[in-house]
Amino acid sequence: MTAIIRTVTGDIPADACGVTYCHEHLVLDSPLIELRFPDIHLNDDERAIREVAACAEEGVHTMVDAMPCSAGRSGTRLAAISEKTGVRIIAATGLHHDRYYGPEHWTNGSSVQELAELFVQDVVRGIDQFDYTGPVVARTSHRAGIIKVATSGPQLNDRDKRILRAVSIAHERTRAPILTHCEGGEGGPEQVAFLADHGVDPTRVILSHIDKDATAERIKDLVASGAYLEFDQSLRQDDRVDAPSIVLLREAVELGASERIVLGTDGARRSLWTAWAGGPGLAWLYARYRQLLVDSGIPQVVVDGFFVANPAYALSFDPVMA
Repeated sequence: MTAIIRTVTGDIPADACGVTYCHEHLVLDSPLIELRFPDIHLNDDERAIREVAACAEEGVHTMVDAMPCSAGRSGTRLAAISEKTGVRIIAATGLHHDRYYGPEHWTNGSSVQELAELFVQDVVRGIDQFDYTGPVVARTSHRAGIIKVATSGPQLNDRDKRILRAVSIAHERTRAPILTHCEGGEGGPEQVAFLADHGVDPTRVILSHIDKDATAERIKDLVASGAYLEFDQSLRQDDRVDAPSIVLLREAVELGASERIVLGTDGARRSLWTAWAGGPGLAWLYARYRQLLVDSGIPQVVVDGFFVANPAYALSFDPVMA
């Protein structure tokens, strides 16, 4: 079977993804987020349409929305944003960090097998209209195309291991790629090692936020893990060729990881969106950062790979029956 990329509006051939942002947040709308994290409360779909449309005008074709189950996600709203902008959107299943749920949330009482089954159904059948926030599950036609997992740092705790195990089972049953959250930029090699111990090929894993508070030594460990490395802190840094993320990205290139680097903005802040009167805006990544990378000495063909060829491999999979 030909490798595909699964978007909320349907599957596309892997080689049709075009310019791709690998870690975005377009809808973040839950009562907990509204109360505790108002700057990341992204609840206005019209603003999201304007922000994504600006990216489309710069040449962006595909985005990963990285918010997983029951934490402010909406497959239906993502599909509407996609249809109105022409940008294809990949939704995530899986679970985020515990801070987006709380100790009494159902996710903390579910077994590995129960979680894995939910993740599988998001990929093969469709995302629940209510995002698992109530007793009724009404699956939509909008399927997840990636499995998300977040851990708490370099030391995996019991919750981390339980969710990583569920993710590994869901990956085995669906073949969908895995996107991880590295808290504070840490924990990537540990995530890959645990997943590999449970049968996951490291090249099916994308490690996010690896340029957050990172060092050259940590980059070496991340490159050695064999996973894809997702750099996403540039929107928060200075517009210059020696910005911290660019320095670390060049280190990864020099270590031979140029074909395993993908980019995103992790722009889950109203203060970063032009549609919320912030900046520099999500479009900046392709409109400006791409040129900064070339100006820093990275060949244009390599930079183009970060946006097109590398995501096409990292996000694609051969769907199998679950």
